[in-house]
Amino acid sequence: MSTNSPTAALSEAGVSIWLDDLSRERITSGDLARLIADRNVVGVTTNPTIFAGALAKGDAYRAQLHGLAESGADLDTAVFEATTDDVRDAADIFRPVYDASGGYDGRVSIEVAPDLANDTARTIEQAHALWEKVDRPNVMIKIPATVEGLDAITAVIGAGISVNVTLIFSLDRYRQVIDAYLAGLEQAKGAGIDLSTIHSVASFFVSRVDTEIDKRLTAIGTDEALALKSKAGVANARLAYELYEQVFGGERATALLEAGANRQRPLWASTGVKDPALPDTLYVTELVAPGVVNTMPEKTLEATFDHGEIVGDTVTGAYADAGAVLDSLARVGVDYDDVTAVLEREGVEKFIVSWHELLGTVRTALEAAR
Repeated sequence: MSTNSPTAALSEAGVSIWLDDLSRERITSGDLARLIADRNVVGVTTNPTIFAGALAKGDAYRAQLHGLAESGADLDTAVFEATTDDVRDAADIFRPVYDASGGYDGRVSIEVAPDLANDTARTIEQAHALWEKVDRPNVMIKIPATVEGLDAITAVIGAGISVNVTLIFSLDRYRQVIDAYLAGLEQAKGAGIDLSTIHSVASFFVSRVDTEIDKRLTAIGTDEALALKSKAGVANARLAYELYEQVFGGERATALLEAGANRQRPLWASTGVKDPALPDTLYVTELVAPGVVNTMPEKTLEATFDHGEIVGDTVTGAYADAGAVLDSLARVGVDYDDVTAVLEREGVEKFIVSWHELLGTVRTALEAAR
């Protein structure tokens, strides 16, 4: 891996760099292996939008989809086979990282179908199916942090399956996610499962918070409101890290950690900067803290490698200022609870749209092959 670059400095500061992208072309071309060697990438996250974009290009999947069509596979089976094959192959590429880090990194995530976000039982069922199909210890199953997803997280962790909890926007929901994880660990312990084999990350979204709140601040239009633009996402994430430190330093978590459990690491998601007026590494350099993951789109990864200024921990000394930002937002009339509720609902809806785009792409390919 690179040892003299901003991405190396980020790794040295305790941040695990995961790529927020995957495609078969990236796997077969050697590009994924190159990013491990040259950009300090130690994991990959996927989502329905990423797979929809990958399969829409078509060429790398044509032979497999043709074979599936000839065998009579239905649409759901074809999507399941194509996406799990990519995740399995990526997991094999990252296996040396997984082994060298004792399971801490080298992770590849795959998400349950987003239209199951409000169905606890079917989420649990599909999480098991994905885990068994990929059949690699370094896979993580992504489950959205909806109300219905919380019980699924507990059940899946309780079965010994590693989970990436996604679509977290609010501090209250994040606390519930940690509680769901700890409850799952308690179930796993009761079942005699080795807690050290279970890993989890909690994906706390960043830039989407700024996008929604900045829109509202612009509509309010006062000087005080406009001065708060582009501050909420970082502040919210910093307070999430404070919550992480508090809960995992508490009695309940400590008892599980002493029994061999792992902390559920915060993961910064949605770290691509949407506003061109902002620094393109904002959600990387301002969220450096020990034991976190930053999952980056390639554009953000390359910007960080090229000119990211990593100056050490930029989170743990900033809790008071972060709290002041949220207090100021409330004072000018931004409803935090409404913002995070809207973002969760839109997040699920966007992934459902992407999922159906993916299904449409595969359906067309199967019909053409037949």
